Amino acid sequence: MALNVNFAPLCSIFLPLFLFLFLSSSMAALVQEQPLVLKYHNGTLLKGTVTVNLIWYGKFTPIQRSIIVDFIQSLNSPKSPVPSVASWWKTTEKYKGDAGASTLVVGKQFLDEGYSLGKTLKNSHIVYLAARGGHLRAPINVVLTAKDVSVNSFCMSRCGSHGSNRGSARFAYAWVGNSETQCPGICAWPFHQPLYGPQSPPLVAPNNDVGVDGMVINLAAVLAGTVTNPFNNGYFQGPATAPLEAVTACTGVFGSGAYPGYAGSVLTDNSTGASYNANGVNGRKYLLPAMWDPQTSQCSTLV
Repeated sequence: MALNVNFAPLCSIFLPLFLFLFLSSSMAALVQEQPLVLKYHNGTLLKGTVTVNLIWYGKFTPIQRSIIVDFIQSLNSPKSPVPSVASWWKTTEKYKGDAGASTLVVGKQFLDEGYSLGKTLKNSHIVYLAARGGHLRAPINVVLTAKDVSVNSFCMSRCGSHGSNRGSARFAYAWVGNSETQCPGICAWPFHQPLYGPQSPPLVAPNNDVGVDGMVINLAAVLAGTVTNPFNNGYFQGPATAPLEAVTACTGVFGSGAYPGYAGSVLTDNSTGASYNANGVNGRKYLLPAMWDPQTSQCSTLV
């Protein structure tokens, strides 16, 4: 499959602990004193109904796929009890641009359980796989790689990323990997003992899957970054090649009172002991990262 389009640089979801846990308490205090402002660069944001096509690369169980699909469907479900995934997503409505909200709906799903490109992927492979989702109606094509697939810079400097093409038929794409066996102490924190920084007991994953529950955290980050900065000229702070975006600006924060090595005060399921801060469809529970609120210029948490 040949692609005759150029692609904008990837915006990566950098390793959560490298940006958060390596600060000493005194350095953190200095950083917190600086205003956190994501500048709007007057570009197009993704508003209205946006189709999310999923490209599953490698082997995922039906339950693992349902955890991800239910999360995306939860983003716009008004029926989930509060605090809900939908109330978390509503923060994206506060980002100006074209009028209206971003309503994400699950579109096509493509299964590549045969590892058609092997188990070691480069960025060009991610772009190739993402193009399978097509570009009609400005979708977001999301590539999800299985736990036995290595991707360039995965676990070394990023847990996920998003980008876009520069052709006439624009579409955005994203990638998130399952870190269960490669680096759960980095990309699946706080569901695993942290690899670096202050050591604290891991939280119990709400869907009993450390790798996939970790993927949800990073998928939430790339989706929020995609709709608020789809073409590298939306909302971000810092250089466009390595920006802080809606969620990455709030790295390591899941509840009130968070500090390096501590995710913050979150809810606990009495029957399972699992930690969560958002309710989704089909009785699902999720732990979602804080998102920067452009009206308050603060990292907003659900609990």
